[in-house]
Amino acid sequence: MEKTYNVGIIGFGFIGRVHAYGYENMKYFYGSKSLKTRLFGVCTGHKETAEKARREFGFQVATDNFLELVEHPEIDIINICSPNIFHKDQILAAIKSGKHIYCDKPLVTNTLEADEIESALQHYTGVHQVTFHLRFYPATLKARTLVEKGALGRIISFRIAYYHSGSVDPNKPMGWKQEKSMGAGVLADLGSHVIDLAYFLCGEFGRVSGISRILYPERPGPDRIMRKVEAEDMVIVSAMMKNGAIGVIEASKIATGSQDEMKFEIYGTGGALKYNSMEPNFLEFYDQSDPDEPVGGRAGFKKLVTVSRFPEPVASFPGPKFAVGWLQGHVHCLANFLEAIQNRRKASPSFHDGIYNARLLDKVRASQDAETWVSIDDA
Repeated sequence: MEKTYNVGIIGFGFIGRVHAYGYENMKYFYGSKSLKTRLFGVCTGHKETAEKARREFGFQVATDNFLELVEHPEIDIINICSPNIFHKDQILAAIKSGKHIYCDKPLVTNTLEADEIESALQHYTGVHQVTFHLRFYPATLKARTLVEKGALGRIISFRIAYYHSGSVDPNKPMGWKQEKSMGAGVLADLGSHVIDLAYFLCGEFGRVSGISRILYPERPGPDRIMRKVEAEDMVIVSAMMKNGAIGVIEASKIATGSQDEMKFEIYGTGGALKYNSMEPNFLEFYDQSDPDEPVGGRAGFKKLVTVSRFPEPVASFPGPKFAVGWLQGHVHCLANFLEAIQNRRKASPSFHDGIYNARLLDKVRASQDAETWVSIDDA
């Protein structure tokens, strides 16, 4: 009989529910090919919320102690969705237990924590993956394919941005993602995503220079009492890549009027790419070899119909011609992890990619503190 893999989710706020959605609905998207899983255990910061999650979502075990999930003999997969500051200890415990691990970004909060994880991975044989779900939209997967095929030639420059506007309102109470003590701030929250996407599409970083801004010096906390703001609301990173490309990476929660908007432009000697997640079904591609005569010829940016056309593992639901949604990126990211477990292969983006990302974030912080460029040679 085919094994069903029991999942323990640590943290069950917004992103915990997103991951739970993926497990619950995997069979609809990928059919019988998908690894069979079951939501088995849930851990939150309070017993009452854990018990509420158990009742509403059908978990067998509810707890406020993550070790109960990590050490549970019936749990096969540990899924970490807790605030950033808790990731390191939870990952180390899960590595020690030998469970497969799926962890939300950023993997950890700093280089020292990244070093600890890297050391622990040396003798770990489970499958591990970070939730860099922006890699897993058809348009970004197509962009990666075009870059790898050389369709852009040598990359000259790029701009990648991730915009929200949720922190423009000065009266909106801060959550943990605005708390520096929780390892948060927009660099870790949104910046980790677009820095990984730059790495995924444009190659390894050579050096970086960062600058950030805090819009309001004080904001109300959850208790409505005004508190000093220490975590940045926006960050801009200038980057020089090892292949010679130069780029600008932006992350902001004070981009007035924006919804959940990720966009990139990549310019090469042989072509160019443009994408905006607010128009997620198309990747724009310019082929430098297209003739521009007579009267413009065939030259120009062309909309490639990526829609819901996923590569392996192929999602058959709702179908390749239907508009792609935000959740599908998360589902395909999770499907990649489960397929790696099923076929006993390494997953990508792995914790090693998460370690690289965490070190890069620290380099950006160091560059801002020193007000100079910082090399990434040891990232």
